[in-house]
Amino acid sequence: MKPEVLVMAASPSADVMAQLEQQFDCHHLWQQPRETQAAWLQNVAPGVRGVLTTGAIGINAALLAQLPKIEIVAVNGIGTDAVDLAATRARGIAVTNTPGVLTDDVADLALTLLLSAARRLPALDFYVRTGAWEAGKPVAPTRALRGKVCGVFGFGRIGRAIAARAQAFGMQVQYFQPRAIDGVTVPRAASLLALAQASDYLVVAAPGGAATQHAVNAEVLAALGAQGTLVNIARGSLVDEEALITALRGRTLGMAALDVFADEPRVPVALRELDNVVLTPHIGSLTVETRHAMGQLVVDNLSAHFSGKPLLTPVA
Repeated sequence: MKPEVLVMAASPSADVMAQLEQQFDCHHLWQQPRETQAAWLQNVAPGVRGVLTTGAIGINAALLAQLPKIEIVAVNGIGTDAVDLAATRARGIAVTNTPGVLTDDVADLALTLLLSAARRLPALDFYVRTGAWEAGKPVAPTRALRGKVCGVFGFGRIGRAIAARAQAFGMQVQYFQPRAIDGVTVPRAASLLALAQASDYLVVAAPGGAATQHAVNAEVLAALGAQGTLVNIARGSLVDEEALITALRGRTLGMAALDVFADEPRVPVALRELDNVVLTPHIGSLTVETRHAMGQLVVDNLSAHFSGKPLLTPVA
């Protein structure tokens, strides 16, 4: 018999979904109406040995407790802050994620957002579409990137890929994270506050979780300043959203470009109404190629586990 797997979200790759159906007995929670999910889950839970989830959805202790036979949680994403790792470790449940395969696309989006904010692309698009250009209305100049400082908060794979792209645009780069990275030439700031003070653009690429909750607070935003820009492609939890709205409203922060939010997909109306922010719907890794590669890695980890082989990308 094929191992039973609880699938909490679909992959956009049809090939990945076909492989899942071929190799496993899949129970698709995402297909169930919200009002009947609890009863449906109660019926399928006793046989579930694996769970496929996403970085945003994760899995909590309450759901894990409903799955007496669970052996593995395969996360389609790199973030595991929504996974109750204490509960999985206590029960010896393996956890995998999909690092590496999404690095380039997320870093590309970070620079896309940075450029969109610097050159005010949404506002200029609106300027053309509404006929303001044709009407001869004045347009304000935007800002060049050359010589500006790009601060990167979090210097893992994605942070370093962002730094390389920023340098290609002629920017100076600094980074901060609690642990210094050996063998890199990019200077490390003494603190996140010091990084914000030194930066024209502050890109958030650190992991989510309790340790980084609201790390980018009012003090950090004030240090970034009225000419500064915040870019967040990591987790919404890293930024104090109320402090951000206040800073953007008061123009004590120049711009923000955000792909992630505190309570997705519920983006505050106050944030959506501002004209000095660029917003995208958590799509850093949403390319055909990367979503296929992520889904494939999830399938390969599940297959390895149920075949008794070493996991490809285990979470420590």
